[in-house]
Parts: sequence; structure tokens; C-alpha cells
Amino acid sequence: MRVAYFGTYERHYPRNAQVISALRTAGVEVLERHEPVWEGQEQKWGVGVAALPRLFRAELRLARRGAPEADAIIVGYPGHLDLLAARHAARGRPVIFNPLVSLADTLIGDRGRFRHGSPADGLLTALDRRAFRAADLVVADTRANADFFADLAELPPERIAVAFVGAEERLFRPGWAPEEPFTAIFVGKLIPLHGLETILAAATLVPEIAFRVIGSGQLEGLLKARPANVEWIRWVEYDRLPRELHRSGCALGIFGTSGKARRVIPNKAYQALACGAPLVTADTPAARELLTGGADAVLVPPGDPEALAAAIRRLAENQELAAQIGAGGLSTYRAQASEEVLGRHWRTLVEGLL
Repeated sequence: MRVAYFGTYERHYPRNAQVISALRTAGVEVLERHEPVWEGQEQKWGVGVAALPRLFRAELRLARRGAPEADAIIVGYPGHLDLLAARHAARGRPVIFNPLVSLADTLIGDRGRFRHGSPADGLLTALDRRAFRAADLVVADTRANADFFADLAELPPERIAVAFVGAEERLFRPGWAPEEPFTAIFVGKLIPLHGLETILAAATLVPEIAFRVIGSGQLEGLLKARPANVEWIRWVEYDRLPRELHRSGCALGIFGTSGKARRVIPNKAYQALACGAPLVTADTPAARELLTGGADAVLVPPGDPEALAAAIRRLAENQELAAQIGAGGLSTYRAQASEEVLGRHWRTLVEGLL
């Protein structure tokens, strides 16, 4: 089987890199037809009109070059504007869209860049619907997100599927060996989805426990008045992230209270599970699709700093419990989200369209 991974997708973003790696693990030949637009854009959702000329030129090049000879075309994230070129290039071959997000939900409901009911809201919603409807199959990262996409675009059940995100196993491998002092680590973009306010508020409740926040973004201003036990590192090379997880006391997922936060399982959660680090994250419908609280993760109510602080303290005071949670998380990852498992699943999705 041969698949063309197509579009202006962010080549090194974990969702894209992991899907390509998983397909290759399953024996699928993946040919890339990529036009760079988002590489080097730390805040790609905030670049606005500055990116439009670059994006327009990229779409023209995609339409002109077409897609490699392949059985199917997968449009990667973020690729909402790539579907027109993909359909033109497909020439009867099936087109699969791997969107990860809704543009309207991300820029309005999550990031607050525009207001609900504004002209931008209408435009972004229309772009979402057009992109989702242009694909023969839309693959969401959770069932909760799949239901949201289906409702948004009025897709029938047979045109939407689910594949967990997983982790890149060339990097994220078992090796959890916590170092002293016990440190709760958060890695990710500082955006409302992740609940940075909840993490910082929890840190004030457990001043004896060290926190390490690795990342930058929209909410980094909150860190200017951070508690004394919170270390902030703006950037760590991606290849070094497994080392950070391996030596952590526990890894922190997301704690936001938005609708999107209830529907997603972030990259950082899978990466922690793959490394065997005990994961603490919000108890949401999406999280419960993969995780069982107390067995393979510690689940706490979203936006609840008291519950988060208590969970972190419990792990810090009970190394045996932390080790059990980490081992349970690794077992769940291997059974449901490993590259081997996801590669077979993605291959089956493609085969179903051929």
C-alpha cells in the first residue's frame, strides 16, 4: 500500500510525524508532498494576515504539482485550506483528512482571538464545514472530537473515524527514573486549553513541591508572578523532552475548562504514558476514552487547583503509588496507542476506502 501525505501540514508536529511513522511501521509506503508554511511559526494561529500570501503561494504550488502516485491521500494538520488542492490532485482516489482541530473552535472557543457570532466566526465555521465535507473520511483524535466534527459538518457516521494521537517512539520510550527533588513537570504551549492558571494555583498550595513549566505562548504573562517553587523554561529541544519526563516525579496534562479541553487528549499525555511517567490530568470525557483514574493516571476535576495539589502531593509522598500509576499508564499506552497498534488501525482505515 502507498499513501501520499499531502499539504501545508506542519511536518514536525507530533500528530503528523506520529501518523507517518505509525503507517510506515504497518508496512505502508508514505510519500510526502509538502509545502512549508507553518514551520518556524511559534504561534501559527496568531500570525493572521501575514501568513496569507505565503499560504496562497503554497496552495498554488500544491495544485500545480499534484500528489504522488498513491492509493490514497491524507491531508495533515493544519490542512483545512489544502482540501481543494487535495481533491484536485486525487483524481478519483480517496482523500482522508487528519484535522486535529476545528478552526472556529480553536480561534474562538479556545484562544479567544475572535468573538462568537462575529464575521470571523462565520468564516471559520464555513471553512471547517467545507474542509470536513470535502474529505471521504475525517479522522479525529477522540470519539468526543469525532462527534463534535460530525455535528459541525453534518457528516454521516461512515465518514468519520477515530485514531488516538500516540507518541513518536523513536524518542518517547520507557525509562522513568525520578530524581530528587520530586518535580511536577508541565510541557506545552501556554494556551487556555492547558489550564496554566490551575497549575500555578496548585503550586501555591504545595510550596514544598517543585514544579517545572516548559513552554511559551499566549499566557506566559501569568508566569511573571509565579510562586517561588515554579521554575519556568521557555524552550527545550524536542529531542530532550523524554529526558525531562524520565526524571520527573509526575507529568501534568491539561486542566482547562473549555469545551475543547473536554474533547481532547494532548500530545503531552501520550508522551508521558510512553515514557512510563505517572500522569496527572483532567477527568474529562476524552480522557476516559483511554484512561482509568487510579489505574493508569490520576484524574482530577478540570480547573480545580485544590484537587490537583492534593493529587501531586499524594504521588510525592508515595513513590510506590507513583510507580504503579506510571506502569499502568505504560501498559495502557502499549495496548491502545502504540505505533504498532495505531499503524494497524490507520492501515485498516485506508483499506476500508479502497
